[in-house]
Amino acid sequence: MSEAKPKLKKPRGKVRLLEGKCIACGARCQSSCPVDGIQMSDAGEPQIELSKCIGCLKCVKACPGSALEIFYTKEELEILAALAGQQDLAEDEADPEELARREYVAGYQGVWVFVEQTEGEAARVSWELMGKGKELAAKLGVELCAVVMGHKVEHLCHEAFTYGADKAYLLDQPVLEYYRTYPYLDALCHLIERYKPEIVLMGATGMGRDLAGAVATRVKTGLTADCTGLDIDPKRNLMQTRPAFGGNIMATIMCDRFRPQMATVRSHVMPMPAQTVGSSGKIVHASFPLSESDVFTKVLQVIRDSKAGHVDIAGAEFIVSGGRGMMAKENFAILQELADELGGVVGASRSAVDAGWMPGDRQVGQTGKTVRPKIYIACGISGAIQHLVGMQDSDLIIAINRDKEAPIFEVASYGIVGDLFEIVPAITAILRELKAAKNPGGQPADRDVEAA
Repeated sequence: MSEAKPKLKKPRGKVRLLEGKCIACGARCQSSCPVDGIQMSDAGEPQIELSKCIGCLKCVKACPGSALEIFYTKEELEILAALAGQQDLAEDEADPEELARREYVAGYQGVWVFVEQTEGEAARVSWELMGKGKELAAKLGVELCAVVMGHKVEHLCHEAFTYGADKAYLLDQPVLEYYRTYPYLDALCHLIERYKPEIVLMGATGMGRDLAGAVATRVKTGLTADCTGLDIDPKRNLMQTRPAFGGNIMATIMCDRFRPQMATVRSHVMPMPAQTVGSSGKIVHASFPLSESDVFTKVLQVIRDSKAGHVDIAGAEFIVSGGRGMMAKENFAILQELADELGGVVGASRSAVDAGWMPGDRQVGQTGKTVRPKIYIACGISGAIQHLVGMQDSDLIIAINRDKEAPIFEVASYGIVGDLFEIVPAITAILRELKAAKNPGGQPADRDVEAA
């Protein structure tokens, strides 16, 4: 009788530092090490004592710059290769806690998009998220569902179908006519607890930020705000990418132990999906006991923002933005002239807004507006990551800067190295000449900037 071979134990490996990756975050890896196996150098980089390392991965997970990795010896790699054929390895090694987590996660299914509406009109970001939600649902092999709440808003369910939704959950009650945190919170949590979606997406608007945080707290799950990218990993987790450390790096965050996975996204970050008129889906008429007498906040009057001269920079198709290189407030006049010729608006970087050269509602970037114009012209803007995350998805980017090493040129479609005070007026003059040649009679001409 042959003796049974001993079961191979999966090696844990050792941790090592990837050269040039450390961002000196403040010794997060050191504080996470349970065996005191990491010391920090004078440069703020980890020095790993391999004799102490147990390959627990805690420092790897704690590192925000992905500067640490696990490596294996030749013998350990041979063991891993031998184990690769054992399909039940993961199940065998899973402890009771891990098995319970898998069972819990498996109970949630489907991608939801919360359709934000005001007086029956949907916010644009909701339809943008519907397009991204459709991609995520296809990768997961599940339904894309819209969540519509309000009063007399069933038409939004049908509109959601035209943007790709397979199903719509409708809560239509008079108490939900105007947004107030607590009735919307109670209603949405009720739907989540009953139908158990694995992903919930919401717009990073005033309403979305207020509601998403409250819902995540109530259902005890994680929330990633202001995401710039969403994807699915091989284990069906939502990969949520957003700027971190003041915008100096892009972090990918996952909520693998709790459900639903929640994320908010700003308007114009995701592309607007094509609308398929005539598409249909299933409407689930949900019910939840809500009474006006139970809501302490009352809506007395709705006042629309109608400031004179208000400019919607987030929805503009042509934007001419200025940064610190503009030197003074009065110099923005040359950008306005160019914007007028393009039929666009003038934007600004944070430094220009902080200097008082432009109002805050014109700021483009992480702490300002996210834009997706057809043409974005950056004048005297260096291109810090905080600004880039707000405009890098523009269809065409033209950068004008005297510094040929400016980071803005890395994302620009076309770059012009030179003095913007000479280049911008020259571009404006050329556009005027082209328009005059196209319309010699002086009659108003149709704008065709891209052809020009």
